[in-house]
Amino acid sequence: MKYFPKFGLSALLALFTISGMAQTAESVNIVSTAVPFLRISPDARAGGMGDAGIASTPDANAPFWNLAKVLAAPKRSAIAFNYTPWLKDLGLNDVYLANMAAYHKLDDEQAISTSMRFFSLGNIQLTDYSGNPLFNTKPTEFSIDAGYSRKISSKLNIGVALRYINSRLVVGDYNGVSYKAGNALAGDVSLFYNGLNSSGEGWNWGVTLSNLGSKISYTNDARNKDYIPANLGIGGAYTKVFDESNKLNIALDINKLLVPAAPQATGNPSADSARLADFRSSGVVSSWMKSFHDGTNQLSSLQFSLGAEYSYNDQFFLRAGYFYEDKSRGNRKYITLGAGFHYDFVQINFSYLAPQGSGITRNPLSNTLRLGLVFNIGKE
Repeated sequence: MKYFPKFGLSALLALFTISGMAQTAESVNIVSTAVPFLRISPDARAGGMGDAGIASTPDANAPFWNLAKVLAAPKRSAIAFNYTPWLKDLGLNDVYLANMAAYHKLDDEQAISTSMRFFSLGNIQLTDYSGNPLFNTKPTEFSIDAGYSRKISSKLNIGVALRYINSRLVVGDYNGVSYKAGNALAGDVSLFYNGLNSSGEGWNWGVTLSNLGSKISYTNDARNKDYIPANLGIGGAYTKVFDESNKLNIALDINKLLVPAAPQATGNPSADSARLADFRSSGVVSSWMKSFHDGTNQLSSLQFSLGAEYSYNDQFFLRAGYFYEDKSRGNRKYITLGAGFHYDFVQINFSYLAPQGSGITRNPLSNTLRLGLVFNIGKE
């Protein structure tokens, strides 16, 4: 199997804590977090719509995008499985994200749900700074959550979820530092407004606060903890019904990481060290507030996902989307395409991310085909 060559231990840890996929010479405000896999779009349907899913029509993948959506889903219960190859364009075959999500409506007013995500980084050979082999490791990360959704009016739903996160990158004592698996707890709160009329036409909107939780640490040093990717998302979607057979759903999501940008180096070592220590020692709640006034352009911190889904007879689906991120925050810009087929209780979804960028700006999902399965169970 292929592996990442010449990784020092610190380089490995840095790899897993970046939230931006790429950085150019002008990218000076990349926001870094641990466990960035929590913000990777896990399902093939939204993956074909530019990663827009906060207010799109609900399905079994709602626990990732907006837990409050499940009460507006057409079936009483559903379960979804998704597989996303990672760095496939580089020839790696054992780096992937696997996801499962499910919900069950207890009645017309409330529902329970769960989801699990598993991120495998394959086999990595670590070396020292001289390039001498140390050992092989197989880093993995996973999360599991449980959620509850409830109607608070005829059209407005609320959802809450509790999540456990485990990140096992390197374990053991190396160069006098003891490394361990990182653990964290987080929660989600979401709202969903279902404005569709009896024919299925109209506006939906949603608001989500996700991954609100503790910092995560990979050593026994209490001062050395990293933020997890807390996020604020706002989404809207409009469904147009042309006739009994043809519908079009257009969705727009705007996301902002609730993590402040690290202070920029000034060239004064003592001042820079003090500013960095203050940054790392900030409390979780205060860090969410600081993300709105961290000295950077707040408009550039927003990520935009625009997607469209055409459906015929609710059986055949064609999708397209566009994702935009400012160059100062990672410079990810890509076009996505997708398709789906729904027969009886099974829906199969595919998505494709068109090749974008080159070198360090190459998207990890470039030229990658993603697969998703949804099983709808029970009556409507």
